[in-house]
Amino acid sequence: TLFVTLAAIQTSLNAEIARVVPAKAPDQFVLDIPLDQKARFASVVDKAAPGAELNIVPTLRGTITAYGKTRVADLDEPPEGAWFLRGERGVTYSATLPPGSDLLEGEWWATDYAGPPLVSLDAEAAEILEIGVGDSITVAVLGREFTARIASLRRVNWESMGFNYIMVFSPNTFADAPHNLAATIQLPENANPSAVSRAVLAGFPNASIVDVGDVIGQASAILGQMSVAILIAASVAILAGIAVLIGAIAASRQTRSYDSVIMKTLGATRGQILGAQALEYGLLAAVLASLALALGLGAAWFVVVQIFEFGWAPDWAVVLATLAGGSVLTLGLGLIGSIPVMSVRPAQALRDL
Repeated sequence: TLFVTLAAIQTSLNAEIARVVPAKAPDQFVLDIPLDQKARFASVVDKAAPGAELNIVPTLRGTITAYGKTRVADLDEPPEGAWFLRGERGVTYSATLPPGSDLLEGEWWATDYAGPPLVSLDAEAAEILEIGVGDSITVAVLGREFTARIASLRRVNWESMGFNYIMVFSPNTFADAPHNLAATIQLPENANPSAVSRAVLAGFPNASIVDVGDVIGQASAILGQMSVAILIAASVAILAGIAVLIGAIAASRQTRSYDSVIMKTLGATRGQILGAQALEYGLLAAVLASLALALGLGAAWFVVVQIFEFGWAPDWAVVLATLAGGSVLTLGLGLIGSIPVMSVRPAQALRDL
């Protein structure tokens, strides 16, 4: 059961990283692009990788200081799940609904909006804070507080792997605040990421580039190391289980010896006796395998889907091979324990009864 659980968890996580993440994530993230260099940045990227898709957004850092009629500083303890109240958060503004978000309630402001500051808030965050459209939220940016009315609630699709923000403000909110831009780059096929990185850094020495491929490789390596460590730790329990199984076989040796002697007396051959033992342990292995498969997959599904919130995509070949290995081990130990029974002589055994 434990090995089935580990196999299903490991292969599901590997599938999430190997297939889902690269399909959704951009190839590169670029940070600290000067605000007035947006057009030049796009030109540099297009020259290095013609046809590359860019998503350039303004980026600031801010701390939520108040929501509704509540000051965060007056709270003894933030509401459960309100992780976004702890420390600074990413803040941005946009004239249009950002990619990766779905408008659930309220309306988006006009592209030329110039009224009082507005904000679009993540619907889950709004539920945690018990606020909604029409309420206010205050954010401290660069030491100055900005208060905006909540104009809409959005569902943020965090799995889109792009720029996702809990708070998106109307563009006029931070008109005077100094800030930079950030961008994602989706490269066309056969493009050279290293060439794009060199071109961007040559044109923007202060920019920072995050190569998603390298991050995925590091994440895969860490997961692999974690799996090995868990497997080594779990092996202690597995060895203990094997010891119990061997003990159970040894404890039943006398009974099996008696059964073997009776069958030999009645004319059974060694092959027939060993075949009967194999059938018994085979049925036992099948029952154990069925239970292990059900319990192991249930535990793995809970970890992957409910805890990690990833897709359920175990490698069934690995899982079933792991299960088969356990079944063969059970059957093999049973048969090995039955071999000494075959050498018991009927005459001597009957005299000892």
